[in-house]
Amino acid sequence: MKIAILDAATLGEDVNLAPLRNLGETAEFPTTAPDQVAACLADADMVVVNKIKLNASNLAGSSVKLICVAATGYDNIDIEYCRSAGIALCNVPGYSTDSVAQLTVSMVLSLATHLPEYNSFVADGSYSASGVANKLTPIYHEISAMTWGVVGGGGIGSKVAQIAEAFGCKVLMCRRKPDLRYEQVSLDELCERSDIITLHVPLSDETRGMINEDRIGKMKKNVILVNVARGAVTDEEALACALEEGRLGGLGVDVYSAEPFPVSHPFTRLLGRDNVCLTPHMAWGSAEARNRCVAIMAENARVFFDGGRQNRIV
Repeated sequence: MKIAILDAATLGEDVNLAPLRNLGETAEFPTTAPDQVAACLADADMVVVNKIKLNASNLAGSSVKLICVAATGYDNIDIEYCRSAGIALCNVPGYSTDSVAQLTVSMVLSLATHLPEYNSFVADGSYSASGVANKLTPIYHEISAMTWGVVGGGGIGSKVAQIAEAFGCKVLMCRRKPDLRYEQVSLDELCERSDIITLHVPLSDETRGMINEDRIGKMKKNVILVNVARGAVTDEEALACALEEGRLGGLGVDVYSAEPFPVSHPFTRLLGRDNVCLTPHMAWGSAEARNRCVAIMAENARVFFDGGRQNRIV
């Protein structure tokens, strides 16, 4: 069996690819330009992809029988074309729950406690020069007194809600299916009542642009907003403007509508601000999560070529 791994660099240099290599002959590309994708997968039986888009323009004429997405989300794959062409698609649900939840909570705690400002005060020598034993500005508050709104109650959202509850927060949840552990509210009500809002939804027609100017306008002035879902579930220009105008207390983002985001992206205006934490789509990528992802992809493939079904989308 021939396997094409189109963007191996996104999995990290330290990841163990042996589970995939043991399946057959692998052609491993650190990354693949859009106009080179078709050539790279032309004679492949299976393709492993993380972020690269696959559709009729590069799949037509190939021998691909299975696409394994190194992710839970698969909005970069043309599902309808795969269905019509008889190409199977498998994802990897649940592999990064702990990793993404950890980054989410880290961002919230850093922004709520103003850690960058306090760290800079010590790092630049100001603390030593001050002659004062402590510094207590900017003022921070205990999150146990706050309401934490979780948008999306899948595995990651549920994990974040559990952690928020452990901190003593009042937890609100907006999700399709009721979760009786937490108060269920509409997205508008969650925006109005929450001191902290974290986003954990897949990108779809329903969720695209769900955090827009109107909903930002409903939020509390000092709200902390963290997006670890998909960049396009928010209006990024509206978020940037709200932050610049002091209508958001803090903003943490790990995902963007264009990755990496270009210099023309509105978030470039926010670089260096103490109340902004921007990370390079790394929330999913703990060492444990990445190796777990590879192992599950390999098992998905083994089951498929043995005639079974596991984590099949199409």
